[in-house]
Amino acid sequence: MNNIIDYVWLVPLFPLIGFLLNGLLRNSLSKSLTGIIGCGAILASFIVSVLIFLQVKAGNTATVTLFEFINLGKTQIPFAFQVDQLSSLFLLIITGIGFLIHLYSTAYMHEESNGHFARYFAYLNLFVFSMLLLVLGANYVIMFIGWEGVGLCSYLLIGYWFKNIDYTNAAKKAFVMNRIGDLGFLLAVFWLISKLGTVTYANVFASAGQLSTTDVTIITLLLFVGATGKSAQIPLYTWLPDAMAGPTPVSALIHAATMVTAGIYMIARSNILYTMAPATQAVVTVIGLATALFAATIALKQNDIKKVLAYSTVSQLGYMFLGLGVGAFTGAVFHVMTHAFFKALLFLGAGSVIHAMHHEQDIRNMGGLKKYMPVTHITFLLACLAIAGIPPFSGFFSKDEILVAAYAKNPILLCIGCGRRTDDHILYVPSLCHDLPG
Repeated sequence: MNNIIDYVWLVPLFPLIGFLLNGLLRNSLSKSLTGIIGCGAILASFIVSVLIFLQVKAGNTATVTLFEFINLGKTQIPFAFQVDQLSSLFLLIITGIGFLIHLYSTAYMHEESNGHFARYFAYLNLFVFSMLLLVLGANYVIMFIGWEGVGLCSYLLIGYWFKNIDYTNAAKKAFVMNRIGDLGFLLAVFWLISKLGTVTYANVFASAGQLSTTDVTIITLLLFVGATGKSAQIPLYTWLPDAMAGPTPVSALIHAATMVTAGIYMIARSNILYTMAPATQAVVTVIGLATALFAATIALKQNDIKKVLAYSTVSQLGYMFLGLGVGAFTGAVFHVMTHAFFKALLFLGAGSVIHAMHHEQDIRNMGGLKKYMPVTHITFLLACLAIAGIPPFSGFFSKDEILVAAYAKNPILLCIGCGRRTDDHILYVPSLCHDLPG
């Protein structure tokens, strides 16, 4: 291969093949073979992603056009992938953490029957494929296809145990609330086509000067409506805690590597438009800060170990939107990366506790687990230190970069941003670390 970037299409292709094999052959595959196909597909994507990342690090970026997707007069929308610093970083996050979650799932879901086990991995592979399509797309239409794909997969995975009516209701809630946000995204895409005749990033950003202040403000606000749905911001945040109805590895995938980071990616990708719309940036800042505070407050009164983590995710996402709002796009994306690792670790640690407690999730019924689960105790503690921003752990560097940018914008934002850290400290679940009654 002369240039691995030309073969970027292999990254989403492997999970798609895994989805098709496990989905179509689900009743004839053994669990071992299902796990090998499901995990192997993501591992192959990760290896290619690493090679692409090294190429980008060396200064090579490219737009790879696969075929002409839509050709209507002056409006031409190719099916193309954009490989640059932003997309290559997200490729590593999605495939790297995604592979570890797949590997964890082979043991966690082993009690399922062969057919349902394969169905689970098929959905998981499709989820990763959709997210890869979202971050690789070279225009807003390809991004929107992946955007809708992760919405569909969240519905399928949250409602994986479909015989439980509460779980299916949670899945429907996630699907409907995401559709509300998606309408804003879709309107923004149509607005861009009507004003510029293109949705390709390079062309949109090069022609952004032709847009009036009103047009830029409306487009960015509509994109932000889409981001509030996907990334669970006020008022479209209530679906995310209910998403805990799905298997714990699914929660880890949704909250850490895929889906909820899509809104952050979209705004970071559209940073040129947002820097031209200070009114929208103010809205993003206020909504992000309000979500961070509100979700952290709710988390304080939760007893379900997974819901504590869920509201923490909502709060952390608000923190990322604060970074985007004050113009710290690099800091926000950096926090996406660090959060992906320690939140995945927290969810997988919670899954270990739930499994050991015979599917008990109420932390009031747990106690003295440190001596029985020393490895889980240590890993959970490390993740807690990271999310609390304790140096030298990763959260310290990414959080403080956002706080510095917030201070530069307005010192009040720094005070509020520091005050919302209540949720970071409640994650150090006492039942894992001390001998408590019960």
